[in-house]
Amino acid sequence: MGFARIARQLFTRNLAAKIAATPMIATVLIVFIGCTLWTIWYSFTNSRLLPTGSFVGFDQYHRLFGTSRWNTSVRNLVWYGGFSLVFTLSIGFLLAVLMDQKIRFESAFRTIMLYPFALSFIVTGLIWQWIMNPTLGLQGSMRGLGFEWFTFDWIARSDMVLYAMLIAGLWQGTGFVMVLMLAGLRSVDEEIWKAARVDGIPAWRTYLFIVLPMMRGVFITAVVLVGSGIVRLYDLVVALTSGGPGISSEVPAKYVYDYMFTAGNIGQGLAASTMMLVTVMIIVVPWAFLEFGGRGRQ
Repeated sequence: MGFARIARQLFTRNLAAKIAATPMIATVLIVFIGCTLWTIWYSFTNSRLLPTGSFVGFDQYHRLFGTSRWNTSVRNLVWYGGFSLVFTLSIGFLLAVLMDQKIRFESAFRTIMLYPFALSFIVTGLIWQWIMNPTLGLQGSMRGLGFEWFTFDWIARSDMVLYAMLIAGLWQGTGFVMVLMLAGLRSVDEEIWKAARVDGIPAWRTYLFIVLPMMRGVFITAVVLVGSGIVRLYDLVVALTSGGPGISSEVPAKYVYDYMFTAGNIGQGLAASTMMLVTVMIIVVPWAFLEFGGRGRQ
């Protein structure tokens, strides 16, 4: 009787909130967790056009890592992700520091810097494709003015196309990181700045050794948001280079899409998407541990 009464009390406590949360819980269980398990299971099959194949173990993964296109896409993502993460955070923080100096027309500058983030990556890719087009873009315009030596054809060169992607990605995402960093800077207590000035600490040292460690949470959030966007990078590549020249700008998300919807090889596409899921978990799990596990030990 005691157990039944306790169970009934637990069930009826905050019953309205539990009922309101039921659709969200069902969505998480069915859509997210269910589809994730479905994806992992069929990545171990030889499914082609439809997910009806038989179990083949790790054959899809052996084939995946034996494919030059996949290995190239992973290398490209690691290169792009590393430089994009470092430069996005660094430039975003520096811009936030400049904005924090109470400059005139701050709202206008902040809006201008944030505007590219409001555009989709498809639009960003098309804009930079036009700019870097060897015939119609900046190169063609400059040569039309008589500067025949001017060259800006990076999207047509396999050795420079990743730099073109990096420029477009930084243009898109730096303003968003700047706003995050600026919000973190504005949350720093003014008394800290007063104490630093009284002690004669230069402003750059105050930012670097006092303010920066206080913004740990902001940086972790920015890393997670930027990192998750890097892992699922697709639309920018499609709009800017279509994976070319050749496969020099391929990325894993494009590999997944092409195999699932163009090549008709669901098993291979799901194996690649499972590896992308593992990559995301590598980013999210340490963040969750640092953010929530650290708080629990305090």
